[in-house]
Amino acid sequence: MQQMPRRRLANALIMAAAVGAAAACGGSSGGGGTDAASTEAAQKALVEQGKQIFRFDTFGDEAKWTDNLRMHEVIASSVDPLTALSVGLKVDAEALPEAVVNGIRNGTIDLKSPATTVALLKLNAVVGLQGTVETVNGVDKLTRVGTTCALCHSTVDNSFAPGIGKRLDGWPNRDLNPGAIIALSPAIDEAMKKVLNAWGAGKYDPRHNIDGLSKPVVIPPAFGLAGIHRITFTGDGEDVMYWNRYVAVSQMGGLGSVSEPRLNISITNGSVDLVTSKLAALQAYQLSLGAPPPPAGSFDPAAALRGKALFEGAGRCATCHSGPAFTDANSLLHPPADSMAEPESPSYASRSATKQYRTTPLKGAWQHPPYFHDGSAATLSDVVTTYNTKRGLGLSSQDIADLTEYLKSL
Repeated sequence: MQQMPRRRLANALIMAAAVGAAAACGGSSGGGGTDAASTEAAQKALVEQGKQIFRFDTFGDEAKWTDNLRMHEVIASSVDPLTALSVGLKVDAEALPEAVVNGIRNGTIDLKSPATTVALLKLNAVVGLQGTVETVNGVDKLTRVGTTCALCHSTVDNSFAPGIGKRLDGWPNRDLNPGAIIALSPAIDEAMKKVLNAWGAGKYDPRHNIDGLSKPVVIPPAFGLAGIHRITFTGDGEDVMYWNRYVAVSQMGGLGSVSEPRLNISITNGSVDLVTSKLAALQAYQLSLGAPPPPAGSFDPAAALRGKALFEGAGRCATCHSGPAFTDANSLLHPPADSMAEPESPSYASRSATKQYRTTPLKGAWQHPPYFHDGSAATLSDVVTTYNTKRGLGLSSQDIADLTEYLKSL
């Protein structure tokens, strides 16, 4: 029997989990309509489970962030809410009680006190961070802290204040400065602090702790992935679960195992597996996150229509950015020379399992500047200009403007 491809296997696992959930909930088998309804209900339950995992599950990574990096000590002593917001951490306004909302508005809650950050963690209001807060002699004390997927792949709508609002899951947090945050750890030496502080906001190097090099890439969106099987810049895996496992274990420090023979990686953290059983639900939730439509009035419709013709014609964009997802990633990968960010040193592709790049999907591209995997294009106009120059497309300034408006409309 021919081996099932990974993406089909992933889908089969999700369906099996859904069916199992239906059975656990007492799903009926008395008729096609009932079966369909039970399956739909089970899928919704699986997605909701994945949502909770995405937002709140640390996979036991407190072993890294608390026991090794001692970030709970840093937060409790030095990270007030204003400092947290300055390095890109976000606050979920919907997790704040009315008294806290009023206190922030009228200034009676001190946003320059680390104790306020501990209070926000106790309320489960800091996006992507989970804190264990214990009351000792009447004083709340942060004893453990861990991270979740939402730290990098969620932001907020700023509806309450900059950095405070309703969650926007799947949106990359391009304000987040992971390097600067990790560099606060007392367990990091000065040489490493210098490396980490050089990464900058919105960037992270998921290979740094593997190969010792430092060339961070922009934090990618986790929305708009349905139907796309190669979901990383270099297309290393064929489903979201591949990358979730890699990140959960090798980057977040979650308890479990990850192996990638192409990179000679085999990592096991702890003696229990808190990752594998959650991957199907986590993937189901991520695949449910559609790319956000462009805000009303954010692009010129007439110019975008002209840009569409250029995209499909003289701009030659549709050659690779093809199909409804605007990517050919499901069928092929591209050599480093095809990337607008190459040549670079070190080459990010050279540090990957495939040594190639996938074509980036374009749905929702308006939302997450800067562009290219290294963030070297600040705007969509810069993207088009770079392609025009490097590919010798001969586009006029008007063509570039029109094509930019089309990209903004996707």
